[in-house]
Amino acid sequence: MTASRALRRLPLRIAAACTVVVCLFPVYWMVTTAFKPSRDIQSENPRLLPQSWTLDHFRRAVDADGFGLFWRNSVLVTLAAVVLALLVALGASFAVARMRWRGRRQFMLLVFVAQMAPWESLIIPVYIIARDTDMLDRLPTLTLVYFMMTLPFTIVVLRGFIATIPPELEESAQVDGCTRAGAFRHVAFPLLAPGLMATSLFGYITAWNEFAYANFLIIKQQDHRTLPVWLSSFHNTFGTDWGATMAASTLFALPALVIFLLLQRQVTSGFAAGAVKG
Repeated sequence: MTASRALRRLPLRIAAACTVVVCLFPVYWMVTTAFKPSRDIQSENPRLLPQSWTLDHFRRAVDADGFGLFWRNSVLVTLAAVVLALLVALGASFAVARMRWRGRRQFMLLVFVAQMAPWESLIIPVYIIARDTDMLDRLPTLTLVYFMMTLPFTIVVLRGFIATIPPELEESAQVDGCTRAGAFRHVAFPLLAPGLMATSLFGYITAWNEFAYANFLIIKQQDHRTLPVWLSSFHNTFGTDWGATMAASTLFALPALVIFLLLQRQVTSGFAAGAVKG
């Protein structure tokens, strides 16, 4: 019985392994290329395993003009957008999950529509609004755009997560003398940690990796650009410096990878809980 069950699951395991290889191979190639000498990168016979290793590409990436400045810009914009989205979404999701008010279903429908809308199609309207309101070339403009991009998903996940917390816990706290806000803060809010981790990680990755809006809204003030735009700057008279580009891309992806590894359990449980009920 055990052997037959394992045999039936074999195609699924093979499909899962192939999916993992296909998804991770570009990342593996990026990282290994960052450590390869330039002569191996331009070789006509590329190898899966580098014959020799070098850190010269990382030195050129770190020493490139604007690395520290654009890193700071990306961190400021990303953290501001994530924190703002969490604060607004927490209040909105609590109102939808715990309160009964007219228009609640229509509000969630609009949230889902906003989540499904392709943000690339809104670049021109956003650019026109920013231009007419004198908001071009400013980091707060990018913060607001990233806030709007991450807010619908944050509301949806937190709403589902709050719905899984029994309201009787908050009612018991209210019986003991807490206000409604106090009961939520002291009882329900500590249980929201996995959901907050999951949504904050999604918001971080969305804002950290975004390129199109950062490229279109920051035009004249080059010092206000972010790391994704900076990654496209590794060109010289002989073409693209692929080694430095891959090294910079590795450094760019490293923070998201580290954060995900640290919050992996909370993120997994947060996504699962947010999708169960609501």
